[in-house]
Amino acid sequence: MRYKQFKNADVLVSSLAVGTWAIGVDNYGQVDRQEAVKGIRAMIDGGVNLIDTAPCYGNGASEMIVGEAIREVPRDKILVSTKFGLVPDLYKGGYTRNASYKNVMREIESSLLNLKTDYLDFYFVHWPDLDTPIDETMAALSTLKKQGKIRFVGVSNFSEEQITEAEKYLKIDVQQPPFSMVNQKFTELLKWGAERNIDSLTYGSLGAGILSGAVRKLPEYEKGDLRITFYDFYKEPKFSLIMELLKTMDKIAEAHNKPVAQVAINWSTQKSFVGTALIGVRNEQEAKENCAAFDWSLSEKEMELLDKELTRLQIG
Repeated sequence: MRYKQFKNADVLVSSLAVGTWAIGVDNYGQVDRQEAVKGIRAMIDGGVNLIDTAPCYGNGASEMIVGEAIREVPRDKILVSTKFGLVPDLYKGGYTRNASYKNVMREIESSLLNLKTDYLDFYFVHWPDLDTPIDETMAALSTLKKQGKIRFVGVSNFSEEQITEAEKYLKIDVQQPPFSMVNQKFTELLKWGAERNIDSLTYGSLGAGILSGAVRKLPEYEKGDLRITFYDFYKEPKFSLIMELLKTMDKIAEAHNKPVAQVAINWSTQKSFVGTALIGVRNEQEAKENCAAFDWSLSEKEMELLDKELTRLQIG
């Protein structure tokens, strides 16, 4: 495993982190709870020291799975990250953004209970709440820091302007935008943050699984599946362009005798502006393959080849 020293947070973080969106929801394919627990533990055994979750991933289901997975792990050996402010509307469906002081205080207690821990290392505003003044949200996070319930403050899906405004009231330690070979829309935001010592937990690192190379024909996912509602990788014309990219990735993977997914993991984590890349894990085998990506590295020539192909295809 490789590690990076986060600057504002001043902690050493593995270059790969466990992402748990898929294991907590019903509309992201089949997931076996106990297999997911084994997968998370295998990631920890492989050197991963950060696990990211959120209460809205299955209305607490993901947090509870993480809580079970880390139950016997010394708390000071891992970093736990969760979020607040995206509240499931169980009556109407969908989500409501609520980053008010009152809701932050409600959600923190629920998350601590689900995760079976006394404190969180990273606590993220999940999405900007335009109806709540940012100083109110930051006041809540400041209170939680003073209480010892959180260590570091993060923002997810925030713009440069929104981060700058938030920092008028409280230091932002980390941010969480999407980033992968097939989604580079926020590259400048990541670089901007890195220059200001705001490190990143990037999500969607395998492009909802398409960069694993496992899918080679346009799939027919069930209606409502997040792989087709939240992402656009499984839609034309992007799907065919990614299939072209996979041809180059295949050659590199074959040259190293490694899985295609490891090419994508190395490409992301070898970018200097990426703090750690969140990777979903459903079972022990996936965990071992993910961690094994750090047994080798892409050469400078291979990185240039992939970047050139991405520029040609204009996918991200």
